[in-house]
Amino acid sequence: MTAGVAEAGNRTPQPDISGTVPWPERIAIAVFVIGPIAGVLGAIPFLWGWGIGWTDVAIFAFLYPLNAIGVTVGYHRHFTHGGFKAKRWLRIVLAILGGQAMQGSVVRWVADHRRHHKYADQEGDPHSPWLHGPGVWGLTKGLYHAHMGWLFSKDRTSRSKYCPDLLKDKDIRFLSLDPVYALIVLSTFLVPFALGGLLTWSWHGAITAMFWAGVLRVFAGDHITFSINSICHVFGRTDFKTRDKARNVWWLAIPSFGESWHNLHHADPTCARHGVLKGQIDISARVIWIFERLGWAWDVRWPDHDRITARRVSP
Repeated sequence: MTAGVAEAGNRTPQPDISGTVPWPERIAIAVFVIGPIAGVLGAIPFLWGWGIGWTDVAIFAFLYPLNAIGVTVGYHRHFTHGGFKAKRWLRIVLAILGGQAMQGSVVRWVADHRRHHKYADQEGDPHSPWLHGPGVWGLTKGLYHAHMGWLFSKDRTSRSKYCPDLLKDKDIRFLSLDPVYALIVLSTFLVPFALGGLLTWSWHGAITAMFWAGVLRVFAGDHITFSINSICHVFGRTDFKTRDKARNVWWLAIPSFGESWHNLHHADPTCARHGVLKGQIDISARVIWIFERLGWAWDVRWPDHDRITARRVSP
């Protein structure tokens, strides 16, 4: 990669930008990203002084899947790509659960992700790891940028260009308002705090639950999602033909709820199932299947054999 290409990769096509992110929002993003990291750094002394109880583990195990589903099934496969249609109440629940993961409001998340697919690993992609210079150092910078550095960009992806459908939806537009989203974020800590207090009937249980099932849960969920942008565009297998470098990473499949079957996703973005080959576990697809069976979701875009076959890489 030449220096000229590397420099071009740092510029974004102006029609895709709707101005700069306001400073209060940029500060909030920094807090949301750095806060959980600081929490992890404090985990060892916290563990030594306060410990971790079965209630903390149980609350984490209960809440992590809910927020993961909010992001993978809701934000990603439903709102971004229209992999299925859903009842109004389910859309609202998925938007709230996804918001609790602290990765941004529905409209912001979807706008950035749709832009990513439009320019995947090319100039204009907000988080490609491949546009930051040649050699090992360039890729190292790229991996950091793709993982979390891009979140601090001052450019705001145009919502009117990439999310006109969501902006017309009064429920989603309301849930994406800054004050409303702030309450959703607050709930991601208040819920484990309340559950911990009720289950142990103590302030100690409430505080430890807020830490282990709140701060640490957000950290784990965020960095699993961030890894799809970074790791899954550099390492892994390519079973399907794509115009970018999206790859499948098997060891991320379970914690990411199937999102790490990223190669197929970029080969067929609207498909509701990403793990389509034998042995590829896709928890999110199973959740969508359950929603369909219950009548909560319909018009699900399940894998089409002919489309899958046409996109397979020859052995």
